[in-house]
Amino acid sequence: MHKTIDFPNIGIHLQDVGNHITIFNFDIAYYGMIIGLGILAGILIAAAEAKRTGQDPETYYDLAIYAVICSIIGARTYYVVFSWDMYKGNLKSILNLRQGGLAIYGGVIAAVITVIVFARVKKLSAPLLFDTAVLGLVAGQMIGRWGNFFNREAFGEYTDGLLAMRLPLDAVRSSDVTELMRENMETVKGVSYIQVHPTFLYESLWCMMVLLLLLLYRRHKKFDGEVFLLYLFGYGLGRVWIEGLRTDQLLIRGTAIPVSQLLAGTLVIVSTGMILLLRRKIRTS
Repeated sequence: MHKTIDFPNIGIHLQDVGNHITIFNFDIAYYGMIIGLGILAGILIAAAEAKRTGQDPETYYDLAIYAVICSIIGARTYYVVFSWDMYKGNLKSILNLRQGGLAIYGGVIAAVITVIVFARVKKLSAPLLFDTAVLGLVAGQMIGRWGNFFNREAFGEYTDGLLAMRLPLDAVRSSDVTELMRENMETVKGVSYIQVHPTFLYESLWCMMVLLLLLLYRRHKKFDGEVFLLYLFGYGLGRVWIEGLRTDQLLIRGTAIPVSQLLAGTLVIVSTGMILLLRRKIRTS
C-alpha cells in the first residue's frame, strides 16, 4: 500500500503517512490514539466548564466513565447495524475498532441516554449536565475526526476544489470509490490516484466553529439545556451538508437515504422548535 496523502491545490505533499505505530511487535492504530486524545480533551474541557459555573468537576469525571464506555458501544452499534453486510460474515470483526467504524451519532445518542440516567440517579439537573458536557463533546469530535485522515476514510466525491485531497487507490476501500473518481483518476509512475473532498477535515473545521460559537454564547443562555440544543442545531446543520458529500454513507436498509443525514436534518428542526418554544415559555412566565 502506498502511503502518500496530498493536497495538491494548496501545495501540501505528505510522503509517508502510516496508520499505526508498532511497540514490542504490537500495532497501535493512530485512529484509536486520536479518539483517546479527543475523549481526554473533552473530559478536561467539561470539568473546566463545571468549575467555572460553580459545579463539582468530580461529577463530570464520574459521568465520563459511564458516558465514554456507553458512547463507544453506541457508536460501534450504530455503525455495525447500518453496515451489516460488512460484518455478517465475520462477527469477530465487530470487536476490531482499530480499523475505524464508529458512527458519531450513535455515540451521541448513547451519551444522551447516559446523561439522563446519571442525572436521575444522582438527582442532578440533566439540562445543566448537557450544557456543560457538550463543550467537551464537540471538542472531542473536532479532534477525533483526524483519525479518519490516517485511515484514509470518511472522504467525499471527486473534486478539484481548493482543499481537494489526493489518495493512492490501493490505500482506500474499493467500496468508497465511485465511478466519477475513476473517471478522473490519475496514474503517476504506475500508481493510480483519486482526488476527493476531505470531508473529515470539513467536519473538524465545522466542529471548531461550533465550539467557538458555543463558548461565546454560553454566558448569555436563556435556560439550562439551550447550549446543548444549539449544538444539535449547529452540528446537525453542517452534518446535513457534509454527509451529502460522503461516499461511505450509512443508508437506511432498502433505501438510498443516508441515515445520519436524515437524523441530522431532523435534529436541526427539532432543536430549533424546542429553542423557540422554551424561549417563548420564559417570556410569558
